[in-house]
Amino acid sequence: MKSSPTLAPSTVTVTTTARLHFGFLDPSGRSAHPFGSFGLSLDGPSTRVSLQRAQTFAVSGPESARATRYLKTIAESCGVAHSYRLRVTRAIPPHAGLGSGTQLALAVGAAFAAAEGITLSPQEIAKRLGRGARSGIGIATFAAGGAVLDSGPRNGALPELVARVPFPEGWRVLLIFDAHAKGLDGASEVAAFEALAPFPDADANALRRRITERALPALERSDFAGFCAEVGHLQEVMGAYFGPLQGGPYTSPRVAELLAWLRKQGVTGLGQSSWGPTGFAFAASAQEGEALLAAAKAHAQEGTLRFTLAQGRNQGATIAIN
Repeated sequence: MKSSPTLAPSTVTVTTTARLHFGFLDPSGRSAHPFGSFGLSLDGPSTRVSLQRAQTFAVSGPESARATRYLKTIAESCGVAHSYRLRVTRAIPPHAGLGSGTQLALAVGAAFAAAEGITLSPQEIAKRLGRGARSGIGIATFAAGGAVLDSGPRNGALPELVARVPFPEGWRVLLIFDAHAKGLDGASEVAAFEALAPFPDADANALRRRITERALPALERSDFAGFCAEVGHLQEVMGAYFGPLQGGPYTSPRVAELLAWLRKQGVTGLGQSSWGPTGFAFAASAQEGEALLAAAKAHAQEGTLRFTLAQGRNQGATIAIN
């Protein structure tokens, strides 16, 4: 049914959330099974965009330049030449290792598809907007949330979902932010991967077995200690491999110091998401999470670090039309 010309056009609002990237099974991307990512959807921080047709093209809010590129690219790829008003009301912090670029791209693409009545899967949107070439974690968490493992890219195709396990609702994730540090991205990230030595096949196979045979089953049975041990091991391997490019196991010296202190307190499930600088640490309950948050704040005192307590998110992005 066509809308009445006297009514305002429908507005599509898409909300999506950050993800943690625990590491690659083959971080060099040069084996028969390159990359392969393990990660988790979070309930925050979030990105929210609202889109509607308009007389003139206008984009506002945080990350508006990037959002403009995504909207124009997706529209052109679909042969659509309408004008839109796009508002980015919230945005995941960029260059923090939380998947901000992919989530913004998918949110804009999904809003466009809904506004135009076009069926586009998250994979199709990502391909059109040049996202997910190495890691499919952001695509999978946008689609369904949870803890996810992807295949890595195969024969020019984007990574596919290998496994998804709901994250226990009672567990918590301490997020550690450093606004004065920045992870690699764009051209610097591409150059970094090109400079790295090949990752031994035997080590990649060992990581794959540990994730599929230990980490994911531990999540399924809510085995907190078992899951934390496997994430901690994966993080140690990633830190050693990427260390020469980021000045040590972690991008931010301040986050590194706090994680070292937490490790001395007996915390095993901790690390850095992607290139960082955002760090994370797991807690087995809401009460333990609050205690971990208080302890981290007290140790950091009035430094440059910022903290928040998050939960795993077991559903994908939300799309609302009104």
